[in-house]
Parts: sequence; structure tokens; C-alpha cells
Amino acid sequence: MDTLETSKSLDKELYSRQLYVLGLPAMQRIQGAKVLLSGLQGLGAEVAKNLVLMGVGSLTLHDPHPTCWSDLAAQFLLSEQDLGRSRAEASQKLLAELNGAVQVCVYTGDITKDLLLDFQVVVLTASRLEEQLRVGTLCHEHGVCFLVADTRGLVGQLFCDFGENFTVQDPTEAEPLTATIQHISQGSPGILTLREEADAHHFHTGDWVTFSGIEGMVELNGCDPRPLHVREDGTLEIGDTTAFSRYLRGGAVTEVKRAKTVSHEPLDTALLQPRVVAQSPQKVRARCLHQSFRALHKFQQLHGRPPKPWDPVDAEMVVDLAQAMGPLKGTEGEPLEEQLDEALVRTVALSSAGGLSPMAAVLGAVAAQEVLKAISGKFMPLDQWLYFDALDCLPEDGDPFPNPEDCVPRRCRYDGQTAVFGTSFQEKLSHQHYLLVGAGAVGCELLKSFALMGLGAGDGGGVTVADMDHVELSNLSRQFLFRSQDVHRQKAEVAAEATRRLNADLQVTPLNLQLDPTTEDIFGDDFFSGVNGVAAALDTFEARDYVAARCTHFLKPLLEAGTMGTRGSASVFIPHVTENYKAPSNAASEDAPDPVCTVRYIPATTEHTVQWAKGEFDDLFCESAKTINSHPQALSSPEDLLKSQKQPLLQTMRGVLTERPQTWRDCVLWAFGHWQLRFHYGVTQLLRTYPPDKVQGDGTPFWSGPKQCPQPLKFDASQDTHLLYVLAAANLYAQMHGLPGSQDQTALRGLLNLLPLPDPQNLDRIFASELELDSPSGCKQLHEALKTWSKGPPLEPLTFEKDNDSNFHMDFVVAAASLRAQNYGIPVAGHAETKRIVGRIIPAIVTTTAAVAGLVGLELYKVVGGPRPRHAFRHSYLHLAENYFSRWVPKAPDIQKFRHLKWTGWDRLEVPAGQPERTLESLLAHIQELQRLRVTKLLHGSALLYSAGWSEEKQARHLSCRVTDLVKKVPGQRVLVLELGYEGEEDDTNFPRLHYKL
Repeated sequence: MDTLETSKSLDKELYSRQLYVLGLPAMQRIQGAKVLLSGLQGLGAEVAKNLVLMGVGSLTLHDPHPTCWSDLAAQFLLSEQDLGRSRAEASQKLLAELNGAVQVCVYTGDITKDLLLDFQVVVLTASRLEEQLRVGTLCHEHGVCFLVADTRGLVGQLFCDFGENFTVQDPTEAEPLTATIQHISQGSPGILTLREEADAHHFHTGDWVTFSGIEGMVELNGCDPRPLHVREDGTLEIGDTTAFSRYLRGGAVTEVKRAKTVSHEPLDTALLQPRVVAQSPQKVRARCLHQSFRALHKFQQLHGRPPKPWDPVDAEMVVDLAQAMGPLKGTEGEPLEEQLDEALVRTVALSSAGGLSPMAAVLGAVAAQEVLKAISGKFMPLDQWLYFDALDCLPEDGDPFPNPEDCVPRRCRYDGQTAVFGTSFQEKLSHQHYLLVGAGAVGCELLKSFALMGLGAGDGGGVTVADMDHVELSNLSRQFLFRSQDVHRQKAEVAAEATRRLNADLQVTPLNLQLDPTTEDIFGDDFFSGVNGVAAALDTFEARDYVAARCTHFLKPLLEAGTMGTRGSASVFIPHVTENYKAPSNAASEDAPDPVCTVRYIPATTEHTVQWAKGEFDDLFCESAKTINSHPQALSSPEDLLKSQKQPLLQTMRGVLTERPQTWRDCVLWAFGHWQLRFHYGVTQLLRTYPPDKVQGDGTPFWSGPKQCPQPLKFDASQDTHLLYVLAAANLYAQMHGLPGSQDQTALRGLLNLLPLPDPQNLDRIFASELELDSPSGCKQLHEALKTWSKGPPLEPLTFEKDNDSNFHMDFVVAAASLRAQNYGIPVAGHAETKRIVGRIIPAIVTTTAAVAGLVGLELYKVVGGPRPRHAFRHSYLHLAENYFSRWVPKAPDIQKFRHLKWTGWDRLEVPAGQPERTLESLLAHIQELQRLRVTKLLHGSALLYSAGWSEEKQARHLSCRVTDLVKKVPGQRVLVLELGYEGEEDDTNFPRLHYKL
């Protein structure tokens, strides 16, 4: 097999989110790979789209069959104008537009051995079993990775054969575990104690590790990987350390990932002895689905066609064929004594004629991820069969299945979908009006599904998409509705235009807005009264919480999805049927910064060091310049300067200089002085206050647990990180003052060797100011010095920009964080990891995005289909890197109780305003009559309208007022939501809200 000669460098901005999932070596292998994809129905189109967006080097399409009506329900690359054209040729142009770096070509001949040898991976979709066996055998014999993917209605299968000795270079998605060392003993074995006891739970006996940054027992630094053994007390045995130097302090232990070898059986063997990826309870069902697919292939072979939609005669033939196949074999070759689930096989056969967009999205995502595994050796491949079914989308037991006459083809773009659900359901879909919140990666995939499904494509139907963001270059590797010419345009508008091209009948309304309290006049009672449901594709828990609260308020179904790398989830929340949306328990602190005191003085994690470094950048090169430019009055006198509370910031900006810098040498002098202040002098001063042996009042050492005792660094211009810090800081200081900088590291080293160490008195002055111990005389000196700054041209505040590699912004933060980590013995973050932390970048890849959107689409079928019991719905979670897939029934709504009252989060009290409108007194009386409880408080938002604790005079004043006179209304608001409190309630009781209808 050949790989492409890749002359172009990888576009790191385009693939920035994907690089955090796969890493640079894997991406470079992907960029040079050649893939053959045969079969361009809906599933094949999904695989192709994902591979092109992810940047595979070359994709060859093979499908000479003509486009037909039934393709259009799942194949988004085709339209009515392509009917009769070869699927592959009709799909090529739009695929190529997704990524100009990928060669997308069409092959029209037969698949031969000579053709296969030109590819690393071959994928067959919607193919006959005879062709699968022929191609699979050739691929196995010649070392070509081989995949089969197929969907039949609401059931899908995927098979992988990567050969008998396939090497997985990096089996897991997680970054190698790194933990900070507290102590290492000399002995056999040496015992390592971690600073954080909780870290020990992440290591396992048999893991291999190496070490860095250790003082004393330096023989371990950079050593060959050592196996470890986890002891019962959480300490780690790391082998013989008897001959090593005595451990002094610091250092980190880091897991070393090791390659694994996988052995796969060829298809002809695996067909009769299937290894299925499923949890134990689901393995029997998966093997029954395996037999169902075999029977469907046999039916096609015998009759020259697939079973007709919902035809009971054809379905019984499929059941008979499955029964006649005999038992499958277990892993040891023994016959499996499992009874065939005839009802399951029958249901598969009845619904197998259709092609559905959500099913294609789910299976196409998993298949594309497996192709990436084959190409890159990144993550463990499937072993070897995966079966996925969403038969729970069909009517419940006892409810009638679709009528065969309702499912016959009608030469319509929805024929593939009506073959499963019928035309009556299609009509219902077309009249829906949905709100989609978020037009990013998941949002784009959902819009594609809505267009293919025909959601809102009829009279009175439609989709409103709300997103205030603009298209960025990094979006293009996942958000397939956008093109390079759309960069900087509004996402909602571009997505709406692209969706209309997929289905001209779909009514899509873009709104360049976000849903939050500031837009409730737009997304209010009038808007939500015309909405059937909401789909949320948001990337923060805060935004999800708000949208979920609005759905609860308006009693609208919520479909929600999110991703993180190769992990994804999809959830459904139905009023009065399922639980309400709840953010994960750790979501409250997701966006919250760590305490300033921790970050500034006692950092304990790599994230702390990066946060500190970013704060340094902002203070030194942005906030100080803004302060001098916009607050000249603060410089009018030393007293005003002291009152302004800006003196610590300005003292630090001034640094060791007595006047405004005029030359590059001045900037280097300042940067060198700041290095000494931050990484040597400041740490020395801290240790004077809190010496290493300091004991707290309770007798415990001050420097213990997460508080690692810092060590001052000694400047060494020969160390790259030391030099990078001064180089970056001096250039940024020069930029801020409008001076030319320099990138000459050799000249900088020479200059630094000539500079004297900063005057300790200057460092004392800055340090005292930062501790807010500045004296009036210190303020006077600073005031005099800053006069020269204010007389010159305005300073240039530098706004942090992480994506420009030539502006020294990231260089400064990387170097500062690294040096800070060295001070405190914390593992150092590299450039990419620092950029991820400081940019709050969420790792993302299109396969996960497409999969969760497909899962949402499946739940949408149920929501639109009508009232369904809770056990019909599914929450889903998947982890593509580790082949983990889980779907489960949502919980019932939590029931809360207070005295004789019972309610859930979906319940509310509804009271009409009446004519004439109620006074507060009449409203309270009405509530107390309904609830048989005395109301003790009434709130509208944070405004208290009534309290039993008020004086009689204040109560009387409020009780006589009309309710609407006491609150602020949003224009067009039809309902006031009021919060109640009752006599005897506990603090944590959340009573149903009162909806006061105006």
C-alpha cells in the first residue's frame, strides 16, 4: 500500500480542536493516508463527510449505482437534480468543497486486488455479503485494513478487520497521567509518595512511568520507563533505588503509554464466530441482530430485492432464514446455545427497507472514527462487530405498526423515511416548529438532520436557529455547513442558507442572538407559544441551564447534546414524563477561576501556573497601559496615586526602571529585572515569611499536602526557558512602548551576560507595593517616575491573542508558567497544553459531533410521534476512543413533598389575572384557598413583593396594589412567574412557581 507524499504542512488553526484529540503525529499520518469508500448512500455520505473534514489525504469514491428517490432521506450530498446520476459522481463536487486539502476522486470500475493494494483502508457500505467476503479476503491477505458498515431501517452494523498484527501506538484518549512527588525512599523497592493522595487512585499496578524535575535522586530524571506497583496505602513501588542519591525535593512521575498489538479475524471467520462490542446483557441481542443481517442478505440473494416495507410475508421469510442458519460459535469455537429472538428478527425485517438520516449519522461517525484508528494507530479499534439499534423509535408493544400501504414509495425525497414510519408520521413532522439554540458543530449536524427528515418543511412548520457567534477558521473542520468564504459571517445566517440548499421546502429563520435574560423580550411568551420543542447544541453548562429553565417554564420538550473530544452525550427531557435537566455536579465550577490567593501564592496544579502566567500578561502589558492612558488624574499627586489603588500595578509595570524605556536594552533590563522579581527574589521573600520548616498553630507543617514549598530559581541564560521569558517579556514591553524589538537570541544571551543583577532595593520597592505595604515615600518615587511615562505617546495595551505564533504572547505565557511550575515542583505544561488551558479550548472532532446529533434525531422521532411512556426514551453516552456505547431510560421526575402537597419540577400553579385584575391581597387569598397553606412570601425574580415579616403598614400598602403595579414587565409578556414561600417551610424547599396569567 502507498501513502501520499504530503508536501503541505498541517494547517494547525483549521485542525486546532482536532489536534487536541488526536495529536500531531496521528494527524500527520492521517494527512498522508489513502482511503477507498464504496457505497454512497446515506451511510457512505456520512463516512465520506467525516473523513474529508478530518483531513484524510485522499478519498476515492466508488458507487456506480444511479441516485434514486429513497436515497434523499439520508444522503445530504444528493438532490432531486441528481436522480439517475451515479451516486459517487454526484457526490464528489460537494465533498471536495468541504476541505481543499483533501483529494476527492471517483473510481468507476470493478474493485480488484490491484486497486485495493493502493489503499491503506477500504470501507464498504450498503454492499452485498458476497462482495464483502470477496473484498474482505483480499484485504486480509494483503494487509489492507477493511471495514463493513450498513444500516437497515433502525438497525446498523459495523465490522473491522485490521489484520492479525495491528499495532495501536496510543490506546487511550487520556493524556499521560502526571502527578507531583512528595517523597521517594532509598531501598528495594523504592517507595514513592505522591503529594496528592487522590492521584494514587489513577495509577494502576503494571503501569509504566518515568520521572522529571527531581532534586537529589536525579538518576530517575528521564530514566527508561519503570513498572510500578500500587500498594494498599496508595504509595507506589518503583523498583530498586538503593544505589541512587538521596531524594531532596520536587519532581513529577509521568505515565508512559505503551503500544499494544491487536489481532483480527477475517470476515469469513468472524461471520460465524462474531466478537461483538457490547455490555454483557446486550451481547445476546447483538448476536441476534447479527443473524438478522445474515438473513436479510440471504433474502436479497434469493429474491433479488430487500424485504418490502412492513410486509408480514417477507418478514416471516426472513425469520425462517435466520432460524435455518443454525447457532453461532463462541470465542472458543463452541456452538452457542442461544434461542433466536424471533420477534426481534421480525421487527428488524419489517422496518429494514428504509434509510434514515439519524442512523446514518451514528454509524457513519463510528465507522469514520475506526478508519482514523486504522490510519493513525491512535485508540483501540473495535473488536470486531458493533451492532446498534434504535427499534425503540417504533410504536410501543400493543400499538399498531405502520400500515404497509402507508409506507410504499411515492417518488418523494422522504421515501427512505416513510418506509419506516409511514406518510402520516411524515406529515406530522412537516408541521413541527423547532427552536435550535446553537449553530456550531452539533447545531450544523442537527440542521442537516432536520432538512433530511423534513422537520418543519410543511405548512406552519419551520426551524428557528439562534446563535450570535461568527464563523471562525477552526470551525471548518467540524461545522460542515460552513466554507472558507463564510469566515467572519454570522453562523446562524450561513447555517440557515446552507440548510435551505439541502431542502428548499424547509423554513429556516436565523436569529443572530443568544438565549439569555437580555433577550427574553424576543424569546418570550409569543415566541414559545409557536414552538413545539427545543434542541440545544451549546458548549457551556451555564447556557444549557438557562435554556433548560426556559423549556421547563414553557413546558417544551428539550433535546440536548454535547461533546468533549471523542466523548459525547445526548439527552431528552419531556414535560411531566422524564426528569428535568440537571447540570453535572461539577458543572458549577467549570468556568469558575481558582481562588486568587491559591494561584498567586500556593499553586498546586499545572492549571494554576498557566492561570497565573496569563494574569501576569494581562497586568503587565494590558491593564497597566490602560491605566496610564485613561487615568491621568491618578498621577496628579502621590496622594491621588495612593488613593487610586493602582500603585501595585504601576510599580510592577515600571519595574527596575527609573524612567520610560528608550531602547531595546532598556526593555531587556526591565524583563531581566522582572524575571528576578518573580522567580528568585519574590520566592525568597515568601520563604522569609513562611520558611520551609514553619509549623501552624495545630502543629502541622505549613508547607504540606497541596502546599508545596517553593524554591527560588537562579537565572541561567543558557537555559531555553529562562531566555525565552526574557526575550518574550522584553519584546512585549517594547511593543507596549512603541519601540522596536528583537528576535536575536544569540545577541540577547550576550547582552544578559553583561547586565548586572537588579538592585535589591528596587526589588524591595516593587515587592512592598504588591503586598500593599507601599509607604508614602514609595508612592512619591513612583509618582515622579511615572511623569515620564505620561509625557510620552500613549502606551499600546496588548490584548492577548493565542493564535498568533509570532507576537510573543503565547511565548511569554508558556515560559512564565513553566518557570512558575519549576518554582513549586509542579509538572510543566508544553506549548499546546498551555494554549488549551489559557484559551479554554474544548477538544473536538467531527465524528463525536455527528454521532450525538444522530442520537438526538432518533429521540426527535419519538417526541414528534406523540405521547410516549418514559421507558420509550433514551439518554445516550458514547466514548469513541474506547468503544463504549450506552443508552438508558431517563429517570422519572423527582417528587417533592411538603405537608399534604406533592409536586415535580414540571408542576406550577396557574392563576388568571381576572377582570378586574387581582390585587395582591386577593391573589394571596386565592393561593391560600387552593393550597390550604398560609403564604409567607412572594417574589418576582429577586424582588420581594410580600413578606409576612413586614410591618402591618408596609403589608397593607402592598396588599392593596394590583400585582402588575408591583413588578416590571417585559413587553409582550403574558405570564408573570412568581416564587412562593409557605409557613413552616424549610430553607431548601423549592415550591412550584406561580404562573400569573395576564
